[in-house]
Amino acid sequence: MKKLFAIFVVLVTLVFFTTVFIVDETEQVVVLAFGKPVKTITKPGLNFKLPAPFQVAVTFDKRLLEYDVPPEEVLSMDKKTLIMDNYVRWRIVDPLLFLQTVQAIPTAKTRLDDIVYSELRQELGIHDMVEIITETRDLIMDKVTAASNEESEKYGIEVVDVRIRRVDLPSENEASIYARMEAERNRKANMFRSEGEEEAQKIRAKTERDKTVILADAYKTSQEIRGAGEARALDIYASSFSKDPKFYEFVRTLETYEKVIDKKTTLVLPGDSKLFKELTQ
Repeated sequence: MKKLFAIFVVLVTLVFFTTVFIVDETEQVVVLAFGKPVKTITKPGLNFKLPAPFQVAVTFDKRLLEYDVPPEEVLSMDKKTLIMDNYVRWRIVDPLLFLQTVQAIPTAKTRLDDIVYSELRQELGIHDMVEIITETRDLIMDKVTAASNEESEKYGIEVVDVRIRRVDLPSENEASIYARMEAERNRKANMFRSEGEEEAQKIRAKTERDKTVILADAYKTSQEIRGAGEARALDIYASSFSKDPKFYEFVRTLETYEKVIDKKTTLVLPGDSKLFKELTQ
């Protein structure tokens, strides 16, 4: 009797553990009965099913998953071959559809690889290399993410994010591309230097013209001032000398001697010379 009771307890325990299962917060479960889906459980808690082989619980991860896509070559719009190293963040949003289409995560990664590469190749094919590796990369990847997610919905998958980890050039193309980039930079530098020199020449020419005009105006003004001063002086001299003609004649004589006689000049004056008389008075 005790043996029968023990066997009964063991059977009950086995049935309990094969019919009762717990769904964790990070899990979602599809219950199958002879391969056909019976129910989908997405909320955590204690659940029941028939013991195997009548019913089987298939568990899938509910968390955000990340898949590193193998590096692939893509061709940009300007015919540059690029090696793209990118990754995909995704999750299973419909476990039943996921089970019916791809069944397992390894198969899902293969499908994601095909979808993302196709969308990536299509989107990058309408952009130049410079756009891909610089300012529009985020915008490009947002478009790739949206297109990949739309294509993945039929597998019960949501593509949350597709991002480029690194962009490389094929080794055989690096030298030639770098050489072209350097040549382009040198061309632009020479163009800027030429434009700068041309502008400098214009500035120097304008400065010289302005200088000539300013000097000419200054000379003209100085001559006008000098002419007015000399005319005024002549008026004063004429007014003064007209009052004493002899003094005027004497001053004119002195001015003449001052112009023709220096310190080394020896004068021989006759006794009746006016200058001799003036000097001996």
